[in-house]
Amino acid sequence: MFFFFLFSFFCYYILYLLHCSGALTVAVRMCLSKTLQKLNCVKTYWHLLQVRSKSTSRSKMSFRSVEQLLRRNSKTKVSRNIVNGIHNQKEEQCVQSLRELVLASNQLPEKFDDYHVLLRFLRMRGFNILKAKEMFLNMLKWREDCSVDTIANDFKFEEYDAVKRCYPHGFHGVDRFGRPLYIERIGLVDLSKLMQVTSIDRFVKYHISEQERTVSVRYPACSVAAKKHIASTTAILDVKGLGMNNFSKSARELFIEIQKIDSNYYPETLNQLYIINAGSGFRALWRVLKAFMEARTLAKIQVLGSNYLNTVLETVDPSNLPDFLGGTCTCSATGGCLLQDKGPWTDPEMVRASKEAFGEGQKSSNELTATVACESFTGCQVGTHTSENSRQKQVNEQISGKIQELEECVAQTKETLQTLICKQQELASHIDQLRKILQGGVSADKKGNIQNLEVKMSFPKGGERGKGEKEVIIAF
Repeated sequence: MFFFFLFSFFCYYILYLLHCSGALTVAVRMCLSKTLQKLNCVKTYWHLLQVRSKSTSRSKMSFRSVEQLLRRNSKTKVSRNIVNGIHNQKEEQCVQSLRELVLASNQLPEKFDDYHVLLRFLRMRGFNILKAKEMFLNMLKWREDCSVDTIANDFKFEEYDAVKRCYPHGFHGVDRFGRPLYIERIGLVDLSKLMQVTSIDRFVKYHISEQERTVSVRYPACSVAAKKHIASTTAILDVKGLGMNNFSKSARELFIEIQKIDSNYYPETLNQLYIINAGSGFRALWRVLKAFMEARTLAKIQVLGSNYLNTVLETVDPSNLPDFLGGTCTCSATGGCLLQDKGPWTDPEMVRASKEAFGEGQKSSNELTATVACESFTGCQVGTHTSENSRQKQVNEQISGKIQELEECVAQTKETLQTLICKQQELASHIDQLRKILQGGVSADKKGNIQNLEVKMSFPKGGERGKGEKEVIIAF
């Protein structure tokens, strides 16, 4: 690209010199204008060449354009619904603005270039785009500093069974909407034993790995099972027997760290939290805990006493509620409801279908962007039934054609430039001769001879070889 701009500048420079000397013909001017117009087209052609590098550079096209292309490439209506969800027009505009803002700073990894991910940060910050961007970038920095991807892929929590025995918790089925149901019996936690079998640091890593599994596995599987987009969790926290005496320094540190992670780095993944069996001891503790929580999170929490069942059953079917909470499920074959990790995410068929809908069965955001961008060029059309190889071939042919046209433009520019340089040298030589004559104080006879001096220069007509030359005579 720099090569073409260099030629443009040099041509303008020669044009200026010759114009000042008064020796530039109309034909040469037309030739230069034509050449420079072609060079200006490079900016347009350069955009086409960028189609090949879309894997590392995403366009600022709207999510609506991506979504339309996704619909054409989706296999079924169900897969479209579970991937897209329901879009609100105002929210969509805010998401697009946030996306463009983050893209402008080149800080949007492909993994998080997702409508629903960006929407969660916007909602958490009341759709203040600048605050949402700051929160999003803080999340990326935290992931890098804490090696979250490594934790998600490689962390092994060998003390899992021992932790479950002294801290009963786990996922158990779904609510009536299809969201994962998470249950904790925090009133039965044996904190001293928990700190013997693990550490705060390892438990926090375990919590992060579970959050990553929920986002990448549980939500997609629940979406397929419910045939609609699922991106949040319903939780039940049984605090029976919990009071100020249970909330030691270690417990406070653990709670604050987990709350910070969930609120700041996994925002808007909580649909509803039911705190049940809340006695007077917990209510006193709750007044302290609320100080560490976001107002938007607090609005999703319902503190209930022992008469919680009717309220909970409005959201959770009895078959997905363990018997110790008033439901009908026992999971006796697996050692208890909270040890099974029961849900659509353990069904191989659901997992396979979710991978097809959210992963292997759909194009990546970069591929969608490149395909839509390709459609804006003449002759590059992508149909529903066109194969990936065929689309790539069309793009390659378009690029090859533009390369050939640019090479011809370069060759013609070189030829014109060489001609202009030669004429410039001839003019410079004649100017030097005239200066020597003036400086030498020549006689009147010699001056008379100068009056008859003619400078002959030949310029190519129209700047094209083989079309004849136009002669310019400068008489004195």
